[in-house]
Amino acid sequence: MEKSMNKNGKPQRERKGCGGKIIRSYLVFTLAAFLYAAAIALFLDPNSLAPGGVSGISILLNRTTGLPTGTWILLINIPILAVGAWKFGLRFILSTVYSTVMMSFFTNLLLAGGAVTEDPFLAALSGSGLAALALGWTFKAGGTTGGMDIIIKLLRLKFPHLKTGFLFLLLDAAVVGLSVLVFRDVDRALYAGLVVFSTSFLLDIVLYGRDGAKLFYVISDRGERIAERLLEELDIGVTFISGEGAYSGRKKRVILCVLHKRLSPKAEEIVRQEDPQAFLIVTGATEIYGEGYKNIFSEKL
Repeated sequence: MEKSMNKNGKPQRERKGCGGKIIRSYLVFTLAAFLYAAAIALFLDPNSLAPGGVSGISILLNRTTGLPTGTWILLINIPILAVGAWKFGLRFILSTVYSTVMMSFFTNLLLAGGAVTEDPFLAALSGSGLAALALGWTFKAGGTTGGMDIIIKLLRLKFPHLKTGFLFLLLDAAVVGLSVLVFRDVDRALYAGLVVFSTSFLLDIVLYGRDGAKLFYVISDRGERIAERLLEELDIGVTFISGEGAYSGRKKRVILCVLHKRLSPKAEEIVRQEDPQAFLIVTGATEIYGEGYKNIFSEKL
């Protein structure tokens, strides 16, 4: 069987299974949207638990306007997605649009089922577990859920000195705080805070297991550009290591960086965008000492 040739007469890589991979990704997005909608419609919303993010804001707006929560999820995301497409490109936003529409549809569909449990503690734990599983599957399939993810990315462009984790915490805390005013119930707000904490904790486990951080090695012909984006967008330290290909004898610069595990998907996406053919090694790092991590002189005392 003849290989396809490019315009320069060189063999061209065949894209095997590309369509199948896309179909599998969108099946995952659909299932994840259903699980996330179940977390909102069957556990959090009926128990008046408004965690951070667009879903929490939508629950609050539902109580003040009567418009279904799923509809608010879609309406709030429309301008956010429009700005995201303008700033980061339509390709970046396509799967997010799909996930948002499906999430909105499933949420309104499942709301008719009512609460699975009326115990706010059980609802908080069950809802956060389903949400973490849904988010983890979406991120692993290469998608996002829009909403706060895009807002944080936009804020980082405007205020690069602010940390991503701090911005998420600030916005989530603001939503939880507003829930006290809407529901006039401090206990519900505290349970909502438990949802935020549990979802973050469980999402880390779904995505990365129990490793404390991630160690990246990247070998690429576009190492300079990858390192530049890691420094600017993730605000992490990057080190170049000199290397040499054993077979080719070519000198290479290997990127070495350690980052908090919540940033790992973003780092992988940067490498994928800049050089799909890059050689990437990702491993767990449980003991890290130095700036931004533990102090080698005090942690063992």
